[in-house]
Amino acid sequence: MVRFLFVHQSFPAQYAHMVAHLARKPEHDVVFITAGKGPDIPGVRRVLYRPPEVNREGPHPFVRELDHAINRAEAIAVVARSLKSLGFQPDIIIGHHGWGELLNIDSVFPGVPVLGYFEFYYGLEGRDVGFDPEFPMPKEAGLLIRCKNAVNLQALAGPGVGQTPTRFQRGTYPSWAQEKITLLDEGVDLQKYRPNPSVRQKPFQLGKITIAPYEKLVTYAARNLEPYRGFHSMMRALPALMKARPDCQVILMGREDVSYGLPPADGGTWRQTMLKELEGKLDLSRIHFVGWLERDEMIRVLQRSDAHVYLTYPFVLSWSLREAMAVGCPLVGSDTAPVSEYLTHEETALMAPFLQPDAIGDAILRLLESRTLAETLGHNVRQRAEKLLDMQQYLAQYEALISRVTGREVI
Repeated sequence: MVRFLFVHQSFPAQYAHMVAHLARKPEHDVVFITAGKGPDIPGVRRVLYRPPEVNREGPHPFVRELDHAINRAEAIAVVARSLKSLGFQPDIIIGHHGWGELLNIDSVFPGVPVLGYFEFYYGLEGRDVGFDPEFPMPKEAGLLIRCKNAVNLQALAGPGVGQTPTRFQRGTYPSWAQEKITLLDEGVDLQKYRPNPSVRQKPFQLGKITIAPYEKLVTYAARNLEPYRGFHSMMRALPALMKARPDCQVILMGREDVSYGLPPADGGTWRQTMLKELEGKLDLSRIHFVGWLERDEMIRVLQRSDAHVYLTYPFVLSWSLREAMAVGCPLVGSDTAPVSEYLTHEETALMAPFLQPDAIGDAILRLLESRTLAETLGHNVRQRAEKLLDMQQYLAQYEALISRVTGREVI
């Protein structure tokens, strides 16, 4: 029997497939400390904690993240001590280091192996900061960035080892830290996310939107419509593209909050900002903002897509790219890391400069103009997904990593 303690503010987050896989085995005991309210997973015992409020008055603004992380760590420790008092003693603790939730866990369970998710180490060069000249960083950016790494550094100085999903993300960490971080690609359910050519044979319906079989569909997805994920470049690519292809419809999937970076200076949303900039240049009857869709609906959209666009600063990779690869979407990707780890120009996708909307639009147009090219790239990227992102392979590698960390076989 192996006792697992997972910790993540959301449920089940990156661990959805792994905790379900482990919980299916009756010899395992899986407990998940979270603030999330996602659907239950059979065999997983969820223990809720209340996230502390952000203190916006006491600390300097640059260290509010660290202050909040310490308060989270203390809240998690209180819950963990309750579990311990009830007789639960984990064999391994697995969680995300980003919010500081694991910083105090070793005081509750000393000596228990910790496997932490290290997502990104901020820096002033070669990453997200300073990448987009349209949004220059303030003069005090150096100190701000160093402070943003405070939780990272505390986690690295603590016990345990780490994992991360891409070479780029691992490479953002200092060389002395990379030795304790294992590269582990995240898998995709290739049976669920797969091509479905039949969706093109009849009108495609999404709510009140109808895409005729003869029409071309361009898609874009991000958690939130914001510059970090190239929303501004995507929007600026549309006027020329839609003029060239009157049969083209566009579906943009994503919420209108801000996950990364800053909101517009006027306090509105990036959607409002871009529509104002491009006023009179877009046929809005053919552009559909659909918000963030449930997974099954998003799969349907991707399966129908004639060209799916994925753009990002040099930053963490979105799950949506992996899912689009599995579906076999004809892809246009930004020539940024870590996208270039997954896609190869003219082989599995068309790559375009993130900061050049005209080039992005030209790449989309190439896919719409050549069905042969689109089908070839879609086929090739699906094969790439089968080789790199197979879920069973991912789960086996994850179990092997757990075995190395614990010194115990995970059957």
